Amino acid sequence: MIKIVKEFSENSFEWIDLTAPTEEELTGLAAKYNLPETALKDCLQPDHLPKFEPFENVSFIIVRNFDSNCPIDSDSIQQLTRKIAIFYSDAFLITVHRSESNAIKNTTERYLQKNIGKNPFDIICKIMKEALETYETPLNALDKETDFYENRIFLKKRIPDLLKKLYLMKRKAYIFKRLFSLNKSVIEQMVYNRNRNTFYEDMKDYYIRIDTINEEVFDSINSLLNIYISLSSQKTNEVMRVLTAFSAFFLPLTFIVGVYGMNFDYMPELKQAYGYPTVLVSMLVLTIIIYQWFKRKGWM
Repeated sequence: MIKIVKEFSENSFEWIDLTAPTEEELTGLAAKYNLPETALKDCLQPDHLPKFEPFENVSFIIVRNFDSNCPIDSDSIQQLTRKIAIFYSDAFLITVHRSESNAIKNTTERYLQKNIGKNPFDIICKIMKEALETYETPLNALDKETDFYENRIFLKKRIPDLLKKLYLMKRKAYIFKRLFSLNKSVIEQMVYNRNRNTFYEDMKDYYIRIDTINEEVFDSINSLLNIYISLSSQKTNEVMRVLTAFSAFFLPLTFIVGVYGMNFDYMPELKQAYGYPTVLVSMLVLTIIIYQWFKRKGWM
């Protein structure tokens, strides 16, 4: 669907928004505004990463915003985010996306209706900021999850599939980290051949803020995952230590029982009147000796 969001007769440019356009609609606009063919191919790829590409008569940007309707177990860029492709020059602004975009909707409601933004570059800065703002909610959710699982881990409360849940959290934070890294390149390249203004500075400040939050969340999840693995290893070591101690106690006793369990006719101790209690006492003394030795070594 092609929608002319607003025509700016005062500044001689217009904003055209396309939601799930057909190939014919996109081809027609490409011919009318002389859009580059390579950018059109990138525009049609749903999993394309953020990028900025300047051409002779138009600039091309891809930005991705978080999809609030994605499944809770989503762990890929295409599942977690939605792409917005932007073509712009001094004369026009074209935005392309497959589904309704809150970034586009909020930009229209917050800025265009108030006549804020006098050229395509200003509006793009607002779209970029709105797209970045969509990541704040999932990052806050990841932060709360980290605190929740941290308390449970240190209180040694069992949580089913905890390792799987921590890995999914780390995966999401890593995807956001990767996207923000690419967005940084886009933001830096946007100001080439153009003076900075308050719209750009506002977007850049917000990017720094949200990127810092993501770094903190990513580091917290990494630390929590390492702590969980360390505690799990420590618990395993404790179990192995106890089992080793029991083995050390029973190995010599098993040896003695094994010797006297042999069915030979000529075993001198078999016919001694106090042979049985003597062996039992010997086994008890041997156990006490092993226990005292373990205690001196600090193993018990």
